[in-house]
Amino acid sequence: MKNKIIISAILILCIVITSKIVSDNSVEKTNNFISTSNNNNKYSNQQVDFVFAAEKSIETVVHIKSKFLIDNIYRYYDPLEDFFFGDGYKYYNKPKERSSSGSGVIISSDGYIVTNNHVINKAKEIEVVMNNNQVYDAELIGTDETTDLALLKIKANNLPLISFSNSDNVKVGQWVLAVGNPFNLNSTVTAGIISAKGRSLNLLNNPHAIESFLQTDAAINPGNSGGALVNLDGELIGINTAIKSNTGSYTGYGFAIPSNIVQKIIKDIKKFGEVKRAFIGIQIMEVNDEIKKYYSLNETKGVLITKIIDGGAASKTDMKEKDIIVSIDGEKIETIANLHEQISKYRPGDNILCKISRNGKILSFELELEN
Repeated sequence: MKNKIIISAILILCIVITSKIVSDNSVEKTNNFISTSNNNNKYSNQQVDFVFAAEKSIETVVHIKSKFLIDNIYRYYDPLEDFFFGDGYKYYNKPKERSSSGSGVIISSDGYIVTNNHVINKAKEIEVVMNNNQVYDAELIGTDETTDLALLKIKANNLPLISFSNSDNVKVGQWVLAVGNPFNLNSTVTAGIISAKGRSLNLLNNPHAIESFLQTDAAINPGNSGGALVNLDGELIGINTAIKSNTGSYTGYGFAIPSNIVQKIIKDIKKFGEVKRAFIGIQIMEVNDEIKKYYSLNETKGVLITKIIDGGAASKTDMKEKDIIVSIDGEKIETIANLHEQISKYRPGDNILCKISRNGKILSFELELEN
């Protein structure tokens, strides 16, 4: 009997010790997992919550309704003209009023609102509807066709306004929300990620267009134009501008103007009434494998200088043809869209630090941008 009691006690003790070892190992593994997953990632080991960003940004996005005139061509039959000229149809113009709608973002408490130029569409009347359904007449302060941006002003104070985030810090794969009014559905929020940066698609149909879009798979549809693309802190990282679709509706590709470009354009319009453009004074092309082989280059990325323009900013430095621009003020340059985006943030007279690759060596040049 005693032997049975002793054996039972030994078995119980073994079970307790084994359980503790397993438990300790589990805790250790769990702790290791937590410490690893939290490494340099603000949102790691957390369930993604869009509510804060939605609540913070939705009050700052407005519905814009614009009225404009289009040309309508009418014809009438004149028997006398038909007798003499053989063409009895005379054309005349009768303008017809049309309306369009889109979105906008409040950027100041005293009523400044940024939107897309194509939302305004040379409107003769602009109406702004707030998230609380309050309606204001808006004044057009200025537009910029090369970035498809426009600045409006309403007579109001103490308005909710959005905070700007540095779009240079946006990462591919991070969560974002698109806030706007698609199909006249007020205050719509959709979620997605940043799919790519620095997209140039020739969407603006302007030879001087600056296109370096943020691409997102957050659902963007007609009416979202001019609305906000925000991060999980509810901060503006872009103005939703376009979709790429064969149907005109969402197919997974949406594009936004980076917030850094938006800030510079809006500041220029407010201060000067127009946008001040800065130039390096060079002709360029993107480097790829074919260009690398043709020019006997050491790089397969970056922007190749094919010509230094006399009298331009670059001509006043030791920059040369076949130099490859690799960064501007510390921001990496891999495409022409990257270069345009960075230069668009400056005005004539500003100084920049331009790093180039020449025969595999990195050289730095400080130059003063010109108009």
